[in-house]
Amino acid sequence: MNITLNQTDSTNAQLKVVLEEADYAPKVDQQVKEYSKKAQIKGFRPGKVPAGLVKKMYGKSILVEQINKTLQEEISKYIRENDVKLLGEPLPETEQPEIDWDNQKTFEFTYQVGLLPDFNLPLDKSVEGYKVELDQKTIDEAYENLKRQFGKTVNPETAEQGDFISGELKQVDGEFQSKTLIPTSRVVEGQDKFVGVKTDDVVRFDIRKTFGDDNAALAHVTGLSKEAVADLNGEFEFIVEKINRTESAELNQELFDKLFGKDEVTTEEEFDAKIRETILENYERESDNLLYRNIIDTLVDNVEVELPEAFFKRWIQVTNEGKLTTEQIEENFDKYVRELKWSMIKNKVVEENELKVSNEEVVDATKEKMLAQFNMPEVPEELMESMNSYAQQYLQQDNGRNYINEYEQLLAEKVLAKLKEKMTVVEKTISSEDFRNMSL
Repeated sequence: MNITLNQTDSTNAQLKVVLEEADYAPKVDQQVKEYSKKAQIKGFRPGKVPAGLVKKMYGKSILVEQINKTLQEEISKYIRENDVKLLGEPLPETEQPEIDWDNQKTFEFTYQVGLLPDFNLPLDKSVEGYKVELDQKTIDEAYENLKRQFGKTVNPETAEQGDFISGELKQVDGEFQSKTLIPTSRVVEGQDKFVGVKTDDVVRFDIRKTFGDDNAALAHVTGLSKEAVADLNGEFEFIVEKINRTESAELNQELFDKLFGKDEVTTEEEFDAKIRETILENYERESDNLLYRNIIDTLVDNVEVELPEAFFKRWIQVTNEGKLTTEQIEENFDKYVRELKWSMIKNKVVEENELKVSNEEVVDATKEKMLAQFNMPEVPEELMESMNSYAQQYLQQDNGRNYINEYEQLLAEKVLAKLKEKMTVVEKTISSEDFRNMSL
């Protein structure tokens, strides 16, 4: 066997593989023997089919299979041993010599290869980070949201602004009719028609004017799709059946326990401190996410690396099995290039800093996510074995794809943490309200 890599320019090369009979014949003969043991052919007992007959009947398909397998194995081995930095994997040349599978003994294959050159990380660039300070408006909004979220629903006789009114919605000159729930807060025009209504009252209104010509609001009220309500208009009647109102929860021990666990918080002062701490932790996570996006954008924008663009476009088309047109690839090519550059940067940081993710880290991270879904601070001792089992089952699903996704996410987090250490972060203090407006 002979494998040669001929570089045609700085980012492209041709990989040539020559297979001699000695490279594949033993594997073909071994496969023929295996077929002989398993083949069921009329007139022969199982396991007693002559190898010559098997070779005559299946020899060509076995030969093709073994040559393809040998090619894959040897090319992968060559790339690994010679530390060739590739974009994707080699693609067969569009024009290959015709193969005579019946008589040919030596086979020659050529591939297009996209090379990824070495580059320097632009770590001298500074990035902007944010330190979020809580303002009173954010605290007040958090209190109002919590009181509403944990409040209780009552059914008053008369509707007020902010109530939800359930009943039957009918089209006056049409067939539409449905039970629904109208949030008075979504009413744009004619609030007075809904505020003050009681059970069995009938409200008549122009549905499109009432909800501000908003198809999303109309879809919510009618239960139809946005496409279905696009042409919906005219007079409707709404027969009131029940008025629903959420009364704000009181700041008492019951609410404290619901939010933070039994007796973890016992006073309003402790509750306020805990709320502020929780909100700040959330903003710190969001601030880190924004910083990481800034790091990625800064590095991708400033990295100087030449790419095999023509090969990259062909590779995108081949790996997507023709589902993307040439026009679609051209339209989104800048996005593909940015993703490729970030992948190269990430791999370089991993290699230079010997970053690794252990199996234990993957399992622990998976269990943490499961605990968060169940809103549990930690795993009770009696559920430890079950939780470990659930985590392992989840990670093995989809042929291990969940494990790979979790591994890649943890590795990306380590890469970003390392880049945060190495780059200059210019921290800017900002109010929580301004931060929300900026990061939307």
